[in-house]
Amino acid sequence: MVSAAPAVVIAAASSGAGKTTLATGLMAALARRGPVAPFKVGPDYIDPGYHRLATGRAGRNLDPVLCGAGRVGPLYAHGAAGARIAVVEGVMGLFDGRIGGDPLRAEGSTAEVAALLGAPVVLVVDARAMSQSTAALVHGFATFDPRVAVAGVILNRVGSPRHAAVATAAIEAAGTPVLGAVPRVDGAAVPSRHLGLVTADEGGAAAAAAVAAMADLVEAHVDLDRLTALAGLGAGVAEEPWDPAAELGAAAAAPGTGPRVALAAGPAFSFAYAEHAELLAAAGAEVAVFDPLVDELPEAAAVILPGGFPEEHAEALSARADLAAALRAAVHRGAVVHAECAGLLLLLEELAGLPMCGVLPGSAAMSPRLTLGYREAVALSDSALGPAGARVRGHEFHRTALDAAGLRAARAAGWTPAWGWRDERGPVTEGLVHPSGRVHASYLHLHPAGNPAGIAGLVAAAR
Repeated sequence: MVSAAPAVVIAAASSGAGKTTLATGLMAALARRGPVAPFKVGPDYIDPGYHRLATGRAGRNLDPVLCGAGRVGPLYAHGAAGARIAVVEGVMGLFDGRIGGDPLRAEGSTAEVAALLGAPVVLVVDARAMSQSTAALVHGFATFDPRVAVAGVILNRVGSPRHAAVATAAIEAAGTPVLGAVPRVDGAAVPSRHLGLVTADEGGAAAAAAVAAMADLVEAHVDLDRLTALAGLGAGVAEEPWDPAAELGAAAAAPGTGPRVALAAGPAFSFAYAEHAELLAAAGAEVAVFDPLVDELPEAAAVILPGGFPEEHAEALSARADLAAALRAAVHRGAVVHAECAGLLLLLEELAGLPMCGVLPGSAAMSPRLTLGYREAVALSDSALGPAGARVRGHEFHRTALDAAGLRAARAAGWTPAWGWRDERGPVTEGLVHPSGRVHASYLHLHPAGNPAGIAGLVAAAR
């Protein structure tokens, strides 16, 4: 077994406490001292982009729901290789996770990941409108689950030195050390919109400046030496690192010996996990990354269009008539196309009234309803990703919706449903598969480490 770098998990009582700002600031401040491995709990794509800016390393996700609890340690060891310390940003509140099952131990929660990693938790406490009551909050979180070691606190948004001193004294008297008290400031945050933060790829210089401001803020107000020492006290991970070739088994091949796969990236298509390209390469594919906003479509046997924010770049994408023609030609000649969420929207005839690629009949527009959550899905059609009946765990995260007339037109043209599942509405069908099985378009995001058979199937079909 391999002992991975020590980790500290940054959690909070709830969303909105400043967890992302402080976690990213900690990563950037610690990276000024040595290599830092950044991680995010759950299916989030946006925060890891800022983690990459903060550390210069790929931001990676640890998601027991999408990848299985047994892969969390190996994926951590893989991502933490060569790092001096790892910082894991939590999701929502410390004990919040997938609804269902044990109501006190939610699957996919930050608490579950901290327990799997044997890592201490530092709780970010929003101290606005509280002083001594912060101690009661911390005491409750520290004693709620014996698997989870809440080993320190960072107070956030304190109003004055006296406010910080009173809250610190109360929390430490109750038994938990306070590692810092951060004042209320402007400029050390990133802009947000309908699905969360503006992505790092879109933020450019402003995003880099925000990360630098976060680092300066943390350096000034958090005891980094105590935090580093605390990380070293955790039980830690002693597992063999995740190996993409081992995951693929007999489907593994020497990189570059198989088909070329074009993988979209850039500001409009940034929702991709780091393990995606690694698994493709392990399956033998030559991965050609391109930005649909500015680049030509590479000549390739397969095209992967991941999620992102195409609605924010609809005019620029609509102007790419050359890209639209190239995608249609690729489908016509039998290329494999896997389109997730943003990729689905790009393949439509229209998005928000603007022409798109026209591979898939129909259009999409913004919806007042956010669609969000994990899905236990079954494949309803044979495709390059696998046979009908294959079961996967995925995640939806979008505020656009397809028009009903377009769906009827697609079905009339022979497209069949991609996925089916049950939720509070009853049976649901989602996504579309081309009659050939070589184009798969869906809102459902899959983590490739949780579905290596899908990567193997895509590369095999592209051969």
